[in-house]
Amino acid sequence: MSQTSMAVLTSADTRVARAAAFLDRVFPAPRTFEIRLWNGDLLSAATTPAFTLLLTSPGSLKRMFRPPVELSLGEAYLRGDFEVQGDMSAAFAIAPIARASFQSPGTAAWLAAQWLRLPDGRGDLEYGVHPPARLSGRRGSRSRDQAAIQYHYDVGNDFYQLFLDPRMIYSCAYFPTGTEDLDEAQEAKLEHICRKLRLERGERVLDIGCGWGGMLIYAAERYGIEGVGVTLSRAQLELGRERVREAGLEDRVRLELLDYRDLRGEAFDKILSIGMFEHVGRVGMEEYFSHVFRLLKPGGLFLNHAIADRPKVRRRSPGALVARVLDTALVGNLHFRTRYIFPDGELMPVSEANLEAERAGFEVRDVENLREHYARTIALWLQRLRKHRSEAIEIAGEPMFRLWELYLAGCIYHFDTAQININQSLLASPVGGKVPLPWSRQELYADSYSS
Repeated sequence: MSQTSMAVLTSADTRVARAAAFLDRVFPAPRTFEIRLWNGDLLSAATTPAFTLLLTSPGSLKRMFRPPVELSLGEAYLRGDFEVQGDMSAAFAIAPIARASFQSPGTAAWLAAQWLRLPDGRGDLEYGVHPPARLSGRRGSRSRDQAAIQYHYDVGNDFYQLFLDPRMIYSCAYFPTGTEDLDEAQEAKLEHICRKLRLERGERVLDIGCGWGGMLIYAAERYGIEGVGVTLSRAQLELGRERVREAGLEDRVRLELLDYRDLRGEAFDKILSIGMFEHVGRVGMEEYFSHVFRLLKPGGLFLNHAIADRPKVRRRSPGALVARVLDTALVGNLHFRTRYIFPDGELMPVSEANLEAERAGFEVRDVENLREHYARTIALWLQRLRKHRSEAIEIAGEPMFRLWELYLAGCIYHFDTAQININQSLLASPVGGKVPLPWSRQELYADSYSS
């Protein structure tokens, strides 16, 4: 039998009692986790707790649940209003529990009244909040897109080097057996993509959102291609060009600070986009696939590697409508991610993306879901980042470290629970109905491969 929080309170402080009552309503028993209040009192779990949610001050709770709650919880973690002791990715499982509490009119009204009575705790902030992105101009415009990209990627090359592999591949790795370490898995991913594209010596290859150039450097060294990479991040461009020079590939690999839409008068045998499509969103999908189709030579192949959302199914009953209105007003949706992590980012279901690709003229030849691979990749990133906590804080500050810790842990949870996916779609530009692909996928998995 589970204990209620009230049964384990030791303090006579009315602030503690109010906080406990509020938390019991937001996270009703039986709980799979425990909550420790700032004074040490414990709201127990029904079983061995998966983690402990630790409130660090009397004012934490009011700041954590200020509407919209989704945004406030994220900002509260950046400030140090609460800690998660144990599996942080598991802590994201409480989000739908809290969301459901605010979708009930009766419970939402009670919580609102009790929230007003919680202590403000002004002056007990610890870290402050990392500044959010402040974008201006039309969404999808070149200037706004560049500002959004630079907000996320220009945190500093030194910061990314703390947790990425030596090639600095900031995208899902590929674990053929599940036993590979991160460095091996990232090289396996690069090889996997080269094989899917059937790269051949002398081909011109475009990498849209090339990052630090790792993919093109690998393809040029192993397959003899000539590559062009475009990025909107100045920090990535500078280090990427340095790495191209160090590899002795300046005559075959060119990196540019350029919006892919401004590429004109060039044609490519193969095109790839790894982890860039998430920045395009619904507003830019049609232009994206149409422009890539124009850049690709007839008979060419395009690999689009992107995180995908699940299609939303909406119930239309009056009760469901009320729940959605309350959810939007009190909880919000994606405010934290779009302000602090990926400004203007939007995840599209792979079915919608590939339908738009077909409208542009592409033929969908292969779709592979690597969801489990990305959960494992990010778990290894988080492990490395935490190992270098002191260096990360020295480079970017405590709020930035906490932001990335929260972001990576949340991604692990969402991939593990299939709320989001990661898909590689191989798209072709047929010529007379012909596409230069083999009859089977057997060569992708051969021990050796010759281009």
